[in-house]
Amino acid sequence: MAGGIGSRFWPLSKTDTPKQFLDILGMGKSLLRQTYERFLPICSPENFIIVTNAEYKKLVLQDIPEIDDSQVLSEPFRRNTAPCIAYANSFIRSKSKNASIVVTPADHLIINESAFVKAIKDGIEFTNKNQSLLTLGIKPHKPETGYGYIQVGEKINKKESFNKVKTFTEKPDIELATVFFDSGEFFWNSGIFIWTLESIDKAFKSYLPEVQSLFKALDEKIGGADEVKALTETYTECKNISIDYGIMEKADNVVVQTVSFGWSDLGTWSSLYEYSAQDKNSNAVIRGKVLLYDTKDSVINIPKDKVAVIQGLENYIVVDSGNELLICPKDHEQQIRQFTTDVKTEFGDNHV
Repeated sequence: MAGGIGSRFWPLSKTDTPKQFLDILGMGKSLLRQTYERFLPICSPENFIIVTNAEYKKLVLQDIPEIDDSQVLSEPFRRNTAPCIAYANSFIRSKSKNASIVVTPADHLIINESAFVKAIKDGIEFTNKNQSLLTLGIKPHKPETGYGYIQVGEKINKKESFNKVKTFTEKPDIELATVFFDSGEFFWNSGIFIWTLESIDKAFKSYLPEVQSLFKALDEKIGGADEVKALTETYTECKNISIDYGIMEKADNVVVQTVSFGWSDLGTWSSLYEYSAQDKNSNAVIRGKVLLYDTKDSVINIPKDKVAVIQGLENYIVVDSGNELLICPKDHEQQIRQFTTDVKTEFGDNHV
């Protein structure tokens, strides 16, 4: 899934080049490219499917030239994750009725990739033997208000890390997040799913029948001359709904695989800061020629050839995209979305 805007990473992430196509981590590769390479030990290039907004198709193919044009599914509008997955299912049905499917966002950070690969392979093996909808639950290392939580129930097999799901909870406040963390029963909801085509089709029929019906009617149009027109009509009629709310929170065959491989959804500058190399004053300079004085606990990302001298900041975000500059306390980064709205109003669309 690679169709998001990544507005909380403004001013680097903007509508025409959202964060999945950027080298946010300063590693020389976009987040999308890193996701693709991470899955190569599991999935051959011809079996990748990238679902994105129509305006990003060229960016996807530039990032991953190994895949065919037909493997990039272009959504005409953003309709959240359930329609995105239903669209992918339509394409998959045209290729294989017995497919095993892994659904992943394109913009996550994984530290221990070998542990990640093992977890995905274990999950595929489990879902091939069980008619389950599997989600990966990340063992938390702190109370976190930016993630949804999964409460684990009884173990399915005492020797393995698969549990029944008790509850899903949307992003909690800090008091509730602390209770969750202290209990040891709650894991972060990664948004990474594993299932068979058969299992997810049954779930759509049971819990989102109207969405299933719309996309099932699209099946015969996939790859044909009328696909774009039919797809636009389908998305126009389809409601905006997440897979979590539409299916995962309602289904009775949801299983959580508890994992720990160093994960972040990289949703904010603070989450990037947490996983970045830091100097003796706990500053993370992602990019740029930077001199820091009396500055600590800050994250700085400026153009690689720009020189910056920063004095007297504590716990700040400083990001220079060339034409836009953000200087904001990390504690106030939840306001970045509002900032982008205000910038768009004052200075125009080309700045957001």
